[in-house]
Amino acid sequence: QVQLVESGGGLVQPGGSLRLSCAVSGRAFSNYLVGWFRQAPGKEREFVAGIWLNGGATGYADSVSGRFTISIDNAKNTVYLQMSGLKPEDTAVYYCAAEQTPSFIRSRYTNRLLYDYWGQGTQVTVSS
Repeated sequence: QVQLVESGGGLVQPGGSLRLSCAVSGRAFSNYLVGWFRQAPGKEREFVAGIWLNGGATGYADSVSGRFTISIDNAKNTVYLQMSGLKPEDTAVYYCAAEQTPSFIRSRYTNRLLYDYWGQGTQVTVSS
């Protein structure tokens, strides 16, 4: 069993920055893929960024590429999502999720249906 706990959400002005954290506990850390997803009211949950804990390979949605950065602190078993240049359309509940995988393939890490473990979510609101 893997447990995920997100933190760091809040209210930020357009153009501002925020860092989300996802604390991962439970099974072996290195064989897992961790993804960040978000869900705005009335919309489907969508992929934001992913990182493979076995090597650190990363991938991003086009809508956040160049503005968001996903990273790992292995000592703390924590995955971060650094968000910069925030826009009102980034407003959503952000979730981290994990699945065990032998490889890092875009068709896999962008697919929310393949993730086995989810956190409770943290609200991010971008507004002036």
